Amino acid sequence: MSEPLTWESTYAIALALKKAHPGIDMETVTLGNIQNWTFALENFDDDPALANDEILSAIYQDWYEEILHG
Repeated sequence: MSEPLTWESTYAIALALKKAHPGIDMETVTLGNIQNWTFALENFDDDPALANDEILSAIYQDWYEEILHG
């Protein structure tokens, strides 16, 4: 099993979401989607209450950059 993902691992979460949701149109992705999809990741292991717009936006940005420049 992979290492546990925490909110500090925004890039690792972004990579996991990219793998879980290939070909997604990033313009349709909301911070709520990112939050829910992160909770659903098998190796996500952090307190859901710690999620905030800053963290979710960082995940979005990492994911978007990975798609653009991957």
